[in-house]
Amino acid sequence: MFRSLKHIYAQVVDDVRGHTLVSASSCDQEVRKTLKNGGNVAAAKVVGQVLAERAKAAGISRVVFDRGGYAYHGRVKALAEEARTQGLKF
Repeated sequence: MFRSLKHIYAQVVDDVRGHTLVSASSCDQEVRKTLKNGGNVAAAKVVGQVLAERAKAAGISRVVFDRGGYAYHGRVKALAEEARTQGLKF
């Protein structure tokens, strides 16, 4: 996961092969339709929900959450908790 001042990005990566399996960000057209600003907690929740939905559609239910060195609060926490409530396990 990566966050900037204006957006938040998350992806599920296969570390063995080095490929991105699914991704979601506040820049995606699907997400931007529902949000006015991509750099807040509400955007992080939507990105977490979309990421979990895409992961489940790809047959992925268990991941390891790498917060990218960011403290576990605010947008990072909102994304993780929303992904968990949508059924992604980590």
